[in-house]
Amino acid sequence: MDYRGLLEAAEIAARATTGQGQVADYIPALAAADPEAFGMAVATVDGELFGVGDWESPFSIQSVSKLFSLLLALSHGGDGLWRGVGREPSGNPFNSLVQLETEHGIPRNPFINAGALVVTDRLQSLTGDAAGAVREFLRREAGNPLLGTDPVVAASEAEHGHRNAALAHFIASHGNLENPVEDVLDHYYAHCAIAASCRDLVLAGSVLARYGVRADGSRMMSRSEAKRVNAVLVTCGTYDAAGEFAFRVGLPGKSGVGGGILAILPGRAAVCAWGPRLDQAGNSVAAVAALDAMTTLSGFSIF
Repeated sequence: MDYRGLLEAAEIAARATTGQGQVADYIPALAAADPEAFGMAVATVDGELFGVGDWESPFSIQSVSKLFSLLLALSHGGDGLWRGVGREPSGNPFNSLVQLETEHGIPRNPFINAGALVVTDRLQSLTGDAAGAVREFLRREAGNPLLGTDPVVAASEAEHGHRNAALAHFIASHGNLENPVEDVLDHYYAHCAIAASCRDLVLAGSVLARYGVRADGSRMMSRSEAKRVNAVLVTCGTYDAAGEFAFRVGLPGKSGVGGGILAILPGRAAVCAWGPRLDQAGNSVAAVAALDAMTTLSGFSIF
């Protein structure tokens, strides 16, 4: 497969979206991102690595980190995690409080903010350092010891995180947090504020392309567990636009408001595209266009 040619075609599709969407500004530190930046990378299960554009430039991964906190929590604690968080699409914005009240503090899925707070809480109980566990996993898989949390972004998120605090307190009021709300929020902001590049993310995300096997050959989770995580990515990974993403791209994927989308081609590769301008659902306009072009031209899809 000519991955380099596919990436070049995908970049053309992404650049055609110039001017569409808005850079996230509800976290002020994210508003400084170059709106016209674009990068994309592919890491194959055979060890090949390709990239175009700003593929080695770090950006705030934001909700893409929720995939890695979930993988770590499952690898440490098994299926017991699912007693505190569901696996269904929410149909509401990623920071919505609406369903928590009617569903007794059990978030719909691990990729909306409420669900990610529960996952962070469980990972904190399991490891004693949830954010550190996510950072260390990314560093090891990407081979990048300098990868870490951007303290300016983390502080900005905490300063403007009233809705996340409300979600956490509501979940705690239903007995669905094991640790103090303040600790859970601190670790949540810290792993969302990790700065990483498309290169870093495809190398780390390849664990799912390899059905649960890490870069060093050790098994992180069973093939069946990896399959299930990929399934939740399809139905819930791109907020309340997961159906549109499946329709256009046809791959499991996790997006973040920093503009990155990490997608998985099971058995083949991991792909990450990044562009800071977002659509109304919070997904990168350029990244969706690039991934759409790539899967359309290659025929890669899980469908």
